Amino acid sequence: MLTVLPIRYVADVEASRHFYAGLGLIFQPDVSVDVWAQLAADAGAVGIHDATVSQGRPPGTTELGFATDERLEDIAERLARSGYDYDYDLVDENFGRSVRVTDPDGVVIQIQEINHVAVRSSAAAPEGRPA
Repeated sequence: MLTVLPIRYVADVEASRHFYAGLGLIFQPDVSVDVWAQLAADAGAVGIHDATVSQGRPPGTTELGFATDERLEDIAERLARSGYDYDYDLVDENFGRSVRVTDPDGVVIQIQEINHVAVRSSAAAPEGRPA
């Protein structure tokens, strides 16, 4: 199942977490670490990501993303069966695996398999930065 998970890259995770909690989203400490806070809404979630460890995404940018419990290969095959054939690269990340695909308007969408054990391990690296 896919869960809508837009990712907001920010300069200050804690300040942004408090802001979005003030809007009514619910902080999820069990899936959050120093550089990532996840907040739930009735129909999805928002990820708050420290821009300094985001592989070049500046503060203030937002990426449409999805978290999934499906294998990324299965999602890619489903896209291909529906006529959307494309090249994709599965990427091993410090939180699990991801794939980025481009929609018909040229917008890059990230789909993530999140491994919470890997997230915690990465957060335990020196200075709380991903290994």
